[in-house]
Amino acid sequence: IAIPLKDGIITDDNIFQGCKNFKQVHLIEGTVLSDTIAALLLEKWTNDMKDKLGVINQILPTTPAGKIYYREDVGGKAQTVQLWISS
Repeated sequence: IAIPLKDGIITDDNIFQGCKNFKQVHLIEGTVLSDTIAALLLEKWTNDMKDKLGVINQILPTTPAGKIYYREDVGGKAQTVQLWISS
């Protein structure tokens, strides 16, 4: 998914319930993001952003998606992304 980096953007824990293919987060299209980061010439910030994107994209593939037919099993993808954004 492509999302803005804004705390509180994901408000429901079941928003990604049953989304087994949700495995990566892109803030904006890959090349645009890379060009924007490179243009800023802030090496520390660039490295931090790449590291943070790497972390969430490693965690999401193994995070349970929950069962779409069971309301109680919302999985953990929404909570994982919420925590990641707030960090």
